[in-house]
Amino acid sequence: MVIKILGGGCKNCDTLYENAKNAANELSLDCEFEKVGDFVEIAKYGVMKTPALVVDEKVVVSGRVANKDEIKEILS
Repeated sequence: MVIKILGGGCKNCDTLYENAKNAANELSLDCEFEKVGDFVEIAKYGVMKTPALVVDEKVVVSGRVANKDEIKEILS
């Protein structure tokens, strides 16, 4: 599973990244994490507001910080 955090590196992006890592760890998932800060790449996903969470190339959250429990539901 590949999890990407789309955003310019703001505090919200960092929080979403940590929430996603913690959720994956609690579920004992083997995931690859990637931060995408290039706005041309972000636009390719159709995301207009960051941060965004992408799981296996599908945008699952955009424009807000999902909490750990919400991400756990998405990943399971």
